[in-house]
Amino acid sequence: MKVKYIGTSDPCCLIENTVYECLGEEDGLFRIIDEEGYDEDEQIQGYLYEKELFETVSE
Repeated sequence: MKVKYIGTSDPCCLIENTVYECLGEEDGLFRIIDEEGYDEDEQIQGYLYEKELFETVSE
């Protein structure tokens, strides 16, 4: 799913009005591939963010 960040920009993590890949939902949070991108060394990709900070662009 693709989601657009509607919160305040933080250049090291998320940028306002940018579309990000959402890998899924966990405990009411979205797992997002943010500005840090994929990490080849990590088993679980992305970071968890509050759903209210995003609007769905495509399923």
